[in-house]
Amino acid sequence: MSLEETLLFGLGAVAIIVTVHWITGKTGLPAAVLLTVFGIAYAYLPGPNVELEPEFILTFILPPLLYNAALDSSLLDIRRNMRTVISLSVALVIATALLVGYGLSLWVAGVSLAAGIALGAAVAPPDPVAALAVGRKAGLPTNLITLIQGEGLLNDATALTILLVASDVATGHEDFSVKATVGEFVLAAAGGVLVGWAVAWTVRFLRVLRADPLTANAISLVTPFAAYLLGEHLHVSGVLAVVVAGLIIGHDTPRYATGASRLQTSAVWRLIDFLLEGVVFLLIGQQMRTVIQELDQYETSTIVIALAVTLGVVLILRPLWLVLTQLLPRSLHTRLGGEDDSGTVKERSLSGKESAALSWAGTRGVITLAAVYSLPNFDNRDLLAFCAFSVVLVTLVGQGLTFAPLVRWLGLRANETDKARLRNEARSAAVRAALNRLDDIQGEHHDSHEDEAMETMRRQLQVRLDRYRHRLDLLEQVDSPEVPLSEQYEAALTVRQAVIDAEREELLRWRDAGRLDDENLRVLNRELDHEELVLPKRGKTH
Repeated sequence: MSLEETLLFGLGAVAIIVTVHWITGKTGLPAAVLLTVFGIAYAYLPGPNVELEPEFILTFILPPLLYNAALDSSLLDIRRNMRTVISLSVALVIATALLVGYGLSLWVAGVSLAAGIALGAAVAPPDPVAALAVGRKAGLPTNLITLIQGEGLLNDATALTILLVASDVATGHEDFSVKATVGEFVLAAAGGVLVGWAVAWTVRFLRVLRADPLTANAISLVTPFAAYLLGEHLHVSGVLAVVVAGLIIGHDTPRYATGASRLQTSAVWRLIDFLLEGVVFLLIGQQMRTVIQELDQYETSTIVIALAVTLGVVLILRPLWLVLTQLLPRSLHTRLGGEDDSGTVKERSLSGKESAALSWAGTRGVITLAAVYSLPNFDNRDLLAFCAFSVVLVTLVGQGLTFAPLVRWLGLRANETDKARLRNEARSAAVRAALNRLDDIQGEHHDSHEDEAMETMRRQLQVRLDRYRHRLDLLEQVDSPEVPLSEQYEAALTVRQAVIDAEREELLRWRDAGRLDDENLRVLNRELDHEELVLPKRGKTH
C-alpha cells in the first residue's frame, strides 16, 4: 500500500471504530464481533487490502495492549489466584497444543506432529479482550474477571515459546527433545520475569521525572516496547517481560505517580487501547478472503477433518479441563482466591456456574493469527492458517455473541452492593485519617490563620464523612446485590451538575464579551472538568 492508501485506510478504520462504538452503546452487541464482521465485508470490496504482518503485530500492537491490560489488573489478586492462572495459562495451553498436534498428525495426511503442535500453540491462547468487554458489561463477578485477565496476560508467552520450538522442528532446523524444550521454556519464562522486573525497577527509579505529566506519559508509552525489545534481544520472553513490568508498575503507580500524571496517562492509554483493539479486530476480518483463496489445493474432506480436529480440541478441552481439575485431590483443585471480611486470604473451589462461564470465555484473537502467519513455509501451512482463522472466527462470533446471555442465564452477577459498601468504608477511613492529620498539625502549630484554614477544612471533611456514613447506612439495609438508588443522592448529583453547567455558561459569556481571554478560560474550564469527572454516573450510588 502507498502512503496515501495507508492514510485513507487509517481514516476509514477510525470512522468504523467510532461507528461500531456508537452501535455497541445502542444495541449492546459486542464491539469485537461487529468490527470483525466489518473487516470481512471490507475484504470483499474492491480496492487494496491490508495483510496481517506478524512482526508488526508482535512488536507494535501486542506490547501496548498487554501492557495496558497489565496496568489495569491487580498484582495481588493474580498472585492470590496464581495456581488457577498457571493451570489455564500454562498447563491448558500445553495440553491444547499437544492434542491438536497429535490429532492432526493422526487424521490429516501430510501434517507432521511438529507442524500440528505449532498450530495447536497458535490456537491455544485465548484473547481476553472480547470476553472481558462483554463480561464487565454483563456484571461478571470480580474474581472471574481476575482469572480471565491473569490467563490472558500469561498464556501468550507459553504459546509463543511452544510455537518457536515446534516451528524449528517442523522445518528441520533442530531435533525435538523434551528436556531441551522444557529447559528452553523455563529459561524464557524466568528471563522474561527478570527483564520485566528490571524495567519496572528502572521506571520506579525515574519517579522524580514522572512528576511532570508529559514526561510521565512519554515514559509510560515507551515502557512496553522497551520491555519487549530487551526481552527479545536477550532471547527470553518479551511478552512476559511486558506483562510483569505492567503488573509491577500498575501496583506502584498509586504510590509513585502524581495525581495529574495518573489522570493524563490513564486517558492516553484508554485512547490507545480503544484504537488498537478496533484495528486488531478489523485486521482479523480482513484476512478471511486471503485465507480462503489458498484452499483450492486441498480436498474438501481434508479441510473438514483438519477443521473438526482443531475446533473440537479448542471448544471441548477447555470446559473438560475445568471439570477434570475439580476431580483432582482437593489441594490441586482449580480455585478462587480472595479475602474474607477480616482480611484473611481464603480459597474455594470453582462452582459449576463459574466453571461454565470460564469455559465460554475462550475467545481467540489477533495473537492466534499473528502466530500462525509467522510460521515458516512448510507443507500444509495454508491449511493450518485456515484452521486458525476459523477458530478465531467461531470463538469471536459464536462465544462473543452468546457470552453475555450465558452469564445472565447462569445468574452470575457481581455484588455491586458489596463493592459500593467497600468503597464507602475506604472513603470514610481516608477522611478519618485526614481529620487525624489535622489534629496533629493543629497540635504542632498555633498560627491563627492556619487555625482558621484547618477549621474550614475540618467542616468540609466532616460533611464528606457524614455523606459516606449515610450511604453506608443505606447499603447496610439491603440484601440485594444491586445498589439501591437514593432519591436524596440523585437529587444532589442533579444539583451539582447544574451548578457546574451554570459556571461554564458564565465563563463562556465572559469570554464572548471580551472580559476573559481563551488561555484563562481553558484553565478555569479544566478546574470544572476535574470537578465534573469525580461525579458518579446518574443512576449509580457509589
